[in-house]
Order: sequence, then structure tokens, then C-alpha cells
Amino acid sequence: MTEAINYADLKKGGFMKQKQKGYGSLRLQVIGGNLTAENIKTVAEVAEKYGRGYVHMTSRQGIEIPFINVEQLAEVKEALAAGGVKTGVCGPRVRTVTACQGSEICPSGCIDTYTIAKELDARYFGRELPHKFKFGVTGCQNNCLKAEENDVGIKGGMEVAYKTDACIGCGVCVKACRTGALSLVDGKIVLDESKCNKCARCVKSCPTDAWEGTPGYIVSFGGTFGNNVFKGEEIVPLIKDKETLFRVTDAAIEYFEENAKPSERFRKTLERLGEEGLVEKVTAAYEGK
Repeated sequence: MTEAINYADLKKGGFMKQKQKGYGSLRLQVIGGNLTAENIKTVAEVAEKYGRGYVHMTSRQGIEIPFINVEQLAEVKEALAAGGVKTGVCGPRVRTVTACQGSEICPSGCIDTYTIAKELDARYFGRELPHKFKFGVTGCQNNCLKAEENDVGIKGGMEVAYKTDACIGCGVCVKACRTGALSLVDGKIVLDESKCNKCARCVKSCPTDAWEGTPGYIVSFGGTFGNNVFKGEEIVPLIKDKETLFRVTDAAIEYFEENAKPSERFRKTLERLGEEGLVEKVTAAYEGK
């Protein structure tokens, strides 16, 4: 019976054939690294009943249940769905959207990463493309999620403004700044904007709120990891609203869809064609054109 099964079709829904005949590892959909307690209980129960009592945590915040019998796959999916768990995807489509804990949990976070991850997932997850396409969302310049190693990476940052009247000249922000963008001159802070990386450590460290920060999104394009590591590049300035952010991500994914060859990653498309076309399309989206 297993010989008649189309494993290529099953792989689209996250079922990856194993070495062991008739068995596969089932990838689950995890958004931004978060699962509810109910989700986790359900996964554990399914792994115990249908697998071998364990799960595999992937490098991209995913969960896979190995040793699922292909003939029980429909039953497994039904059991997972009862606990609010969906299956993931493989192949040439938008993959799991990863995220750190962001500003809701982490003191360093500048943006609500999980909300962005959910919105990206709702907008793109599973979309058919010439090759796999990955989004990563990280909350700040600590870059726990390695945003630039994704096809599109989103990093939290802040535009900062200095309020002279509130400053007591303590120099705490100068010590907190890791890029040398701040200096203390005659009891007042001087900002070298060319060195500022929007990390907002000045905002978070100031004891008198002399720094004001406006959160935003630093977006990079065309990153990869694996056999060929490439750091994605920033094309537009820090984005301050989600409407603009999603215009820009739409533009990037549309450019890839329109220009990539089958089985060609985003980075390879940019290397083949040059980056001018992407820059033009993303910049127009950023400007609302």
C-alpha cells in the first residue's frame, strides 16, 4: 500500500519521508516560536501514541514528530487539530516565521515580535514560490534570531530624540552605547547619527527619560545560511508603521516570485540579475508609490 502513496504531495504538508520504510517525520506549524500549553500537551500525546514518544526541535523553532506511520497520517492530523495544532510545510513555499520574544517579554526588545510574526504568517505562510522563502523577526540589535540570515529579516529598532532639558549629564547613555555614537560634552550629550544603529540602549538606560524612542522595523533582504551564508542587506531606512512594512515585504516576495527561476533562492536571483530591480521595487513600496 505504501508504494502507491505520493510522498511528494505529502511533503508539501510537512510530512517528510524517513529512512525507515513507511514512516515519516511530521513537521508542525509553529508561529514565532510560541505554542500554548494545550498545544504542547497535544503534541506530547500524539508523539506517545503514534510516534516513539519524543519530538525534534528544529533550528528554526519548529517541532517535528518522527516515526509517524504514513497509513496513520490522517488520524494523526485529526488528533493534532483537536488540540489546535496544525501541520507545517516543506518545499518551495513560505516557511515557518521565526521570532524572538520581543518587547512583550525582553527588556531589550524594541518591537512586539510575536504580533508581527503572526501577521506575517497569516499573510504569507505556505505561499507557493520558486523556492523556499524564510522570514525572521528579532526584537533588537542583539539579533538573537539572526534576522539577516533570512530571505527577509525584520529587526526592531528606534529613532531616538534627545531632550536636553531632562538630561542631568550622568553619562549613563554614553556607557550604554556600543557603537560610540554618543559623547558627553560640557555636561550635554552629542549624538553622531552616522554611528547610531537604532539600538535604543540610550532610551532604555536613561534614568531621567532624556531620550525618547520611536519604535520601528529595520528590514534586510536576501540573506541565507547553510552551505552559503550571506548577510541580507538593508535597502530602505527604518520603517515606522506596519502598513509600510507590509508594502515592503509584499514588494520583496513579489519580486522573487516574478523573477526567480525554479529552485533558485532569493539570494541567487539577486546575484544573477543584480539588485537594482529589487531596490527600485522596494523603494517604491516604501514611498507608497
